[in-house]
Amino acid sequence: MKTLIIVDAQNDFMPDGSLPVPNGDKIIPVINRIQSKFNLIVASQDWHPQNHISFASNHSEKTVFDVVKIAGENQTLWPDHCVQNTEGAAFHPQLETNRIEAIFRKGADVNIDSYSAFFDNGHLKSTGLAGYLKEKSAKQLYFCGLAADICVYYSIMDAHKEGFECYLIEDAAKPLDNENFEKLKVEMRSKNIKIISSTEI
Repeated sequence: MKTLIIVDAQNDFMPDGSLPVPNGDKIIPVINRIQSKFNLIVASQDWHPQNHISFASNHSEKTVFDVVKIAGENQTLWPDHCVQNTEGAAFHPQLETNRIEAIFRKGADVNIDSYSAFFDNGHLKSTGLAGYLKEKSAKQLYFCGLAADICVYYSIMDAHKEGFECYLIEDAAKPLDNENFEKLKVEMRSKNIKIISSTEI
């Protein structure tokens, strides 16, 4: 079954949001256009409590993009974003959502971040997405969304480890850091993760 995973296409990651991904809004028409090509569509949604450990505002004497150690792991401190039940956490208003069969929320645990749509950053807790996809007999996963070098990347890597055949739709994803994204693409290709254009689906 050909499955589309829409990662975090939320207002706070758009150009006017609190954690803007450059040109993040440009992917919305692409995602809308390709949805009819898939048998199953699911989405992930960043869903943080206001006191989330990844927010710089919750660390005295720290600023946005500082890196701290939390439970022995590096944690980038972000601007407050995708706070539960806020407009910033909502999907982009022009994203077509009628075909989305399930939404998997992540980052709701105050004490740990969750970039991947499959697991938190410590791989302590599953979102249930892998089990859901396997129950649906999904084998080919096509990823799009934001940000390509963070949440999309970590989601693809976890999906690869779970045994799915993975594709990144590059024109339906935008990175926060282009230079880092170029390095990550090399890594993904080395694991036989295919990077394609929406026209190749």
